[in-house]
Amino acid sequence: MSQYITDLQVSVSKTQEDDLRAQGFTPLKGDLNKGTTGNPVYLWHKKSSDQPITRIQFSFIEGMDTSLKQEKYTKIEKNLNNGTTGDKIYLWFFKGSLQYDVPIVDLSVTTEAKDEVEMLRFGWERLACDLNRNAKGDWIHLWVMREKPTYICDITAIADYQGEDTYFNSGYIRVDEDTDRNAKGSRVFIMYRQDTNPKEAITELQISTSNVEKDRFRVQGYEQVIMDLNQGTGGNEVLLWHKKEGDGKPIKAVTTLLNPDAVKAYKDGGITVIDKNLNEGNVGMKEYLAYHQ
Repeated sequence: MSQYITDLQVSVSKTQEDDLRAQGFTPLKGDLNKGTTGNPVYLWHKKSSDQPITRIQFSFIEGMDTSLKQEKYTKIEKNLNNGTTGDKIYLWFFKGSLQYDVPIVDLSVTTEAKDEVEMLRFGWERLACDLNRNAKGDWIHLWVMREKPTYICDITAIADYQGEDTYFNSGYIRVDEDTDRNAKGSRVFIMYRQDTNPKEAITELQISTSNVEKDRFRVQGYEQVIMDLNQGTGGNEVLLWHKKEGDGKPIKAVTTLLNPDAVKAYKDGGITVIDKNLNEGNVGMKEYLAYHQ
């Protein structure tokens, strides 16, 4: 009988570690506070044949939790940045039953950019939120492995959480990093949906930062996501474009990159990094969209 990830918990002290171990939880390798002055923080999981967890999200700024609450995601009430000056980060999980909900069967943590390329090649899915966000520690990411290979079949973007609940209800996953990071604009997030059928997959993604590029992608048959990823920043209009080609290679994973070491590692490792800064023309952090086929 198949074994799925069916429960998650977080420890922020030795006493909590002992309690979770006694309850049958297993810890993931990797301190989620690595490189900071905070106490060790660990993610724990249980596996069984019960209803599986299919989606994991994070909240770390005001408003990110509203739709998660409304859509009945389960929140773990432990700050993943416990004991640091970083953002208060909380993990949420969901057990869905839509065609887009594929069971999670394993979890892993990376703390170095050089390890991420191999994870993608072996079919792991990277969650974009740096679990040390603004804590001045190592770049830490949670990864999920699903029961079956999945492909990105739909992609969109939302600003200031407008319509987000509808997308969650329809099976979308939010890329948990603001495309306007530190740019003092709207809170803009990319969202995508997965399918196990590669014939339904998006095969190409592009980013435009000028009218010339917009015209070129339109002529080339790309479809525009109707949302400026730079909304409210005063910078260039930054647009996401996608295409489905019948003979194209399906996209398996999409994520955002802020860590310069990760950008280099992905490029060196043959993972597509679209060389357009999502914060083009503003004071925000340099941020890039990457995808794996």
